[in-house]
Amino acid sequence: MQSDNPRISDLTRMFTAAAGTFAGMAQETAEGARERFKEAMVGLDFVSREEFEAVKEMAAKAREENEKLAARIALLESDVEPAAAKKAAARKSPPAA
Repeated sequence: MQSDNPRISDLTRMFTAAAGTFAGMAQETAEGARERFKEAMVGLDFVSREEFEAVKEMAAKAREENEKLAARIALLESDVEPAAAKKAAARKSPPAA
């Protein structure tokens, strides 16, 4: 139903203009907040997924290498300990007369 009253038409135009203004303000506010959020995130020094995956792979390789070296050291120490024990025993025993 449309009215011929000019005051109602003026109010309708005013409310329509106000609604458009509020929608524009809301959009500008959202864009401003989005920009501030992006600026804050840049300052936090996040890494990209590719960089994270590369470092993760390097850490896994280093862990494997560390485990191999630990096993090798244990093997070498097991070979050295019996020989050291024999030398210590030989020093403690009196010489044969």
